[in-house]
Amino acid sequence: MKIKKMITIIALVCIISSSLMAITVNEATNILKEIDEYSNFEGKSFSSTISLISEDPEEGIDKTVVYQFRDDDNDKFLMLIKEPSIKKGQGYLKIEDNLWFYDPESRKFSHTSLSEQFNDSDANNSDFTASSLLADYKVTEVSEEMLGSYETYVLNLEALNNEVTYPNQKVWVSVTGSLILKKEEFSKSNKLMRSSYYLNYIKLGNNLIPTKTIFKDELVEGKKTTITLSNVSTNDIPDSIFTKSYVERVNN
Repeated sequence: MKIKKMITIIALVCIISSSLMAITVNEATNILKEIDEYSNFEGKSFSSTISLISEDPEEGIDKTVVYQFRDDDNDKFLMLIKEPSIKKGQGYLKIEDNLWFYDPESRKFSHTSLSEQFNDSDANNSDFTASSLLADYKVTEVSEEMLGSYETYVLNLEALNNEVTYPNQKVWVSVTGSLILKKEEFSKSNKLMRSSYYLNYIKLGNNLIPTKTIFKDELVEGKKTTITLSNVSTNDIPDSIFTKSYVERVNN
């Protein structure tokens, strides 16, 4: 009986091991391309309502509701804050290499960057733009690992430029579907800054979009932000929305 049990255990281990097929760095690079392709909306627009629940051990819990608009073909996005009322009308407008923050109280636009935190949350401005993993990173190492009940490839990424928010990343990608399930994001000195967990996805045509994401601050224990998407749409968005005049007008 003991011998039979041992054989069964060995057989199960072999099945699990064989299901995680080793891949090369070149093949892992193709995974980055796949992620960019299903994440980005070429030839169509994207909009959603975003709820951000930020938890801070010192500041408490804060909720923000944002209207999101994206035009990936022209490298544009607009984020308009609707709640809380004290921040209503604040907005982030990106047009190609320029990102502005709009303050309705002063009625002024000021330059900001993609690497800055969004609205004092654990999300960064770069989390809301089109995916550019293939252009921004190279795969330096690839391995296989079980993440809970999911078979994943673990990709170590190193930045190809200085424009990214995190110079180094470790990404857990599902073997089936090439979905990002988890990220660990590091500084240039390889200090862990943030962990990201992608919990739910929805399919929009050929696109796959995470509808629930948790960003965990690794420098402050207990600090995290949970992002939930609703009212997702690929309906056309007028070009006039991605303008400073629209951001000013919609807040009057």
